[in-house]
Amino acid sequence: METVQKSDDRKEDEPVDFEKAMDTAGFGIFNYVLLLVGVFAALASVFETSTMSYILPVAECDLEMTLRDKGLLNAATYAGMITSAIIWGYLADTLGRRKVLIFGYLADTICVFSSSLTQNFQMLVAFKFLGGFIVNGPGAVLFTYLTELHPAKQRPRVLMILGMINSLATLALPLIAWAIFPRAWNFLLFDSLQVYSWQIFLAVCGIPSLIGGLSFIFLPESPKFLMSQGRNAEALHSFQKIYALNQRVPMHTYPIKQLVEEVPNRGSNVNEHVFTVENKPVKPKFKREARTFTQAVRDGMIQIKPMFKKPLLGHSLHAYALQFLILLGLNTIRLWLPQLFASIGEYEALETSKTESANLCTILEYSVNKTAVVTDFAEKCSERPEISVDLYINNIIVSITGLVGYCFAGMIVKVLGAKRLLTFGLLISGCLGIGLYWSVSGLSTLIMSSAFVTICSVSTSSLMGIVIALFPTSLRSLVVATAMMFGRLGALSGNLVFPIFMEMGCIQPFLMVGLVLLAASALSVILPSGTKFNLT
Repeated sequence: METVQKSDDRKEDEPVDFEKAMDTAGFGIFNYVLLLVGVFAALASVFETSTMSYILPVAECDLEMTLRDKGLLNAATYAGMITSAIIWGYLADTLGRRKVLIFGYLADTICVFSSSLTQNFQMLVAFKFLGGFIVNGPGAVLFTYLTELHPAKQRPRVLMILGMINSLATLALPLIAWAIFPRAWNFLLFDSLQVYSWQIFLAVCGIPSLIGGLSFIFLPESPKFLMSQGRNAEALHSFQKIYALNQRVPMHTYPIKQLVEEVPNRGSNVNEHVFTVENKPVKPKFKREARTFTQAVRDGMIQIKPMFKKPLLGHSLHAYALQFLILLGLNTIRLWLPQLFASIGEYEALETSKTESANLCTILEYSVNKTAVVTDFAEKCSERPEISVDLYINNIIVSITGLVGYCFAGMIVKVLGAKRLLTFGLLISGCLGIGLYWSVSGLSTLIMSSAFVTICSVSTSSLMGIVIALFPTSLRSLVVATAMMFGRLGALSGNLVFPIFMEMGCIQPFLMVGLVLLAASALSVILPSGTKFNLT
């Protein structure tokens, strides 16, 4: 340890850029703690968007849902996300990543717990819309925050690790559902609120939001964000915290004492090019004057102005189109899988199907005829539906496959590059999406859907890595949030039209999913590679 410090003493007075400062802070305990907190944050984001798909077959009678109602419930969260994307992106690039993560996840906790007490379909749709509005901010900022707190050589792997965490989240959902849904829980709370097992399931799924929001209170702000705002003293303080935890030494031993100025500090002399701990306070709120609302809006407009000029305009439109197409295909199939597996299990349990192969088209026809339009729920729900264990086991298998796929992708991303992984992944996913039409059994449906979800999910993570590398810090969260907004729009569109296509016939829904992913694969060929992963 002493040898390293002595060699750095000669450069102690020289200002360094972000990449050098982050490399010096190193990779260690802090990063592992950060990733652990990221687990809960990612769980919260995935749970917010995916829990509805698990309650569709369970709460069908309690909420009196038709097939199109189920599509609307799946889409409600994404509708909320679409309306808030740009707002959250602007706040993250002006107020900071950490504040958005803290207040966003804590607000989502309140929303999720409230949704667990809903008593009818309309209330649940309203709370899921509000939950999507809230969670979109911290969910998008999490990508940026994690990459900005890791050295350059670790960033591609961090994005793949985040994808693995998302796979763990999708694995946790069927396990939680399996532990709760089979229980015959049905009781009154406060003599007025009817509580079923699916409501307890929703309440449990709000715990990660609470843990994530509280945990970010103890983590530092992104030093890259602070440097982009001219707050180098605070950025240096963040680097010192990271270094001290990674190296298990006092903060003052961090060898770097000065950082280069990326933008002029609003409260500093414009001729001053270097900020140091000595001549700038760590908390500049005593130095800088607060901006008025008009000034904040004007500064924000100046900040996003490059987004409407070449080359960033073309890059952003390209990314938005890709994200729309990918999530339209991925989330349409992913969110309908629990319902699909429940229908397969129910159909295979029928006496009339004992001698028949569980052809996917036959099952879809059976499910559509049963749930497309229901006029008498009292008669239909005279007995509570028995949910096949296949609903849980098959979704667990899909999630484990996704986790293994991310482990494999993390090893090859540096060899193939994010762009090749994106292009070929989308090509294979599109073929699998169309191929589901020819599935002739529950087993083949499970195999093809597992491969589809895994490969398409890995492609989505590759796209996010490329997008982050293509845009400057001051615009990165805005671009990621906007790209995710278009992705949510794709998921919203897919979940609204999927039940309509199911009513039209068997091949239409799978043809829609496959063609949009093949189009995305073709579009990704001309996307800039963004392989350097240097945060400028």
